[in-house]
Amino acid sequence: MIDETDEQAGPSSGSQRKIIHVDMDAFYASVEQRDNPDMRGKPVAVGGSRERGVVAAASYEARTFGVRSAMPSVTAKRQCPDLIFVKPRFEVYKAVSEQIRQIFAEHTPIIEPLSLDEAYLDVTENLKSIPLARDVALAIRAKIKEVTGLNASAGISYNKFLAKLASDHRKPNGQYVITPEMGPAFVENLPVVKFHGIGPATSARMNALGLYTGLDIRNQSFEFMQTNFGKAGSYYYWISRGVDNREVKADRVRKSVGAENTFLSDLTEFETMLSELQPLINKVWRHCEDRGTRGRTVTLKVKFADFELITRSRTVLDSVGSRTELEDASAELLKALFPMKKSVRLLGVSISSFVGVDVSPQIPLL
Repeated sequence: MIDETDEQAGPSSGSQRKIIHVDMDAFYASVEQRDNPDMRGKPVAVGGSRERGVVAAASYEARTFGVRSAMPSVTAKRQCPDLIFVKPRFEVYKAVSEQIRQIFAEHTPIIEPLSLDEAYLDVTENLKSIPLARDVALAIRAKIKEVTGLNASAGISYNKFLAKLASDHRKPNGQYVITPEMGPAFVENLPVVKFHGIGPATSARMNALGLYTGLDIRNQSFEFMQTNFGKAGSYYYWISRGVDNREVKADRVRKSVGAENTFLSDLTEFETMLSELQPLINKVWRHCEDRGTRGRTVTLKVKFADFELITRSRTVLDSVGSRTELEDASAELLKALFPMKKSVRLLGVSISSFVGVDVSPQIPLL
């Protein structure tokens, strides 16, 4: 998964916070429908329509056909024959993102952008002295609609994990509040696959251990979770109890962007590994496109069946300028490891050594 938890969720003292997670609804596709009235009400996908193209974003009309971001374009077209493909216009998305960021800044300086269309806000002490966080969220969403013509959803809670869950609860164009009294109960009935930060592979591992819901995790000891899931086990242990003390970090600058996956069965063949790298490459490249960033160093991460971990990197003179270049570099790094004497349980891809002004804290929603 991208952007793994960088600090633990465990208990700490301190006053209760008011956190809002704002997530624009089908952002790229909604901008295209806004700017082209002929597309309104129709299934739209932002991305390349060619054979090796990937969907970067899909309108809600397209999602009813099962079209999702990171899906191969040929698959999307097969599922939705009337799908309209639109080439991404990232300069437009960044301009709209800047408008949204300015609206956030009217209410709080504590803004942690996750991408062009998503951010956490700490409104414990907001600039307009609005008593209730839900009213802050309503004001922000109304202003976004007024200024940009776009819909935003929001989740409000006392921590980041629950605020993220809450924003998904009333999508599109809605908001939801999870109070401290509601938090533990809300999590206990939640399937682990719905937990933000738990991907398909980890979910499958949890299911194999009899962990299907938040309550199942809560019934385990701290030692059990750490033994089976390492450092992340501590995070899972606490969020299953509705506890997450990570702070909203204003204008953080990430040094690398990566994605990785642990496989249900160990891999031995080059072609199989290369195939498994494709969705990871898609995630990393989409993240770079979302943020308008480019990096010079590609790193391949390999964990073998015996848990030995190695990394191999390649740095280019300018920057990795396309998904194809990222794929080629990743494939070359993988090919250089063959023949392998051990099977592989995990693969990861990352980009670092960012270049250009786009990685500075001033870039909107970076």
